Amino acid sequence: MKKLAVVALGGNALLKSGQKGTVSEQEENIFAACEDVADLLDLGYDIVIAHGNGPQVGNVLLQHEAGFKEFGIPKQPMDICVAETQGSIGYMIEQQMRNVLSERGVKKDIIALITQVLVDEDDTAFKNPTKPVGPYYTEEEKNKMNEQGWKFQEDPAGRGYRRVVASPKPIDISNWKVVETLARQGNIVITVGGGGIPAILKKNGKLEGIDAVIDKDLASAKLASNINADAFFILTDVTNVMVNFNTPEQEKLGSITIEEISKHLADGQFTEGSMAPKVRAGIQFVENGGKETVITDARLLKKEGSGTRIVK
Repeated sequence: MKKLAVVALGGNALLKSGQKGTVSEQEENIFAACEDVADLLDLGYDIVIAHGNGPQVGNVLLQHEAGFKEFGIPKQPMDICVAETQGSIGYMIEQQMRNVLSERGVKKDIIALITQVLVDEDDTAFKNPTKPVGPYYTEEEKNKMNEQGWKFQEDPAGRGYRRVVASPKPIDISNWKVVETLARQGNIVITVGGGGIPAILKKNGKLEGIDAVIDKDLASAKLASNINADAFFILTDVTNVMVNFNTPEQEKLGSITIEEISKHLADGQFTEGSMAPKVRAGIQFVENGGKETVITDARLLKKEGSGTRIVK
């Protein structure tokens, strides 16, 4: 039986800083990312691809805001916006991966799944929302929207106010058994886009979408554990996780145990807006039975021993 890998692509790898977000820009970026991910096939892996959606869902929220102001089109909740971007990004990844495999003479079926991720309605994150989403608002606009039950934080740089939503922990991934079956049959599966569509299970047994953003790496780690993946790859724009970042004592981390990297995490070596969630997700996967988590630049996937490797 082949090895199974879950690969988490960052939203910023698909839409780079400074780009406008045109389809052609994203297709070019995704083709390059898929070329790197496809190298795992040569290493004997079957592949499941997860992806971020930060820049893309931000643009969707801006589009909804503009449509509401100009034409009175109702703004859509976060779960619908995540579903929109899962569909559009999944389509682009599927198409560009087909193009990459065609160039290599490889025939594989590729499928993108719209994926709900269950969270706990009583998660403490809902009491203190901290994840900024959408555009900046004036104080007057903010006051009007408070009536919708939205919560806001003032931007430290003085650009106005941004809506904040909760970022609860993922507790279950819908259709993960289907994902595992398809992947182990040799298909490439794209799932848990943007951390998954946030949903709760009501006391009456019915599912319901909820305004939240689930961390993409934590959802990917949960999926990787569920499907008994051998390896979890978190792709970012640096070659390794660093300690003492941007100081004369800066050091790259290579192969490292859970205990060692957990100490660095507890010591505040990794920032919450950047590397800390990736490290936390990497630890979670290995703690739950995974062999290793690899955090690295996508271009180094084929290089043996590259990146930061979290092991037992």
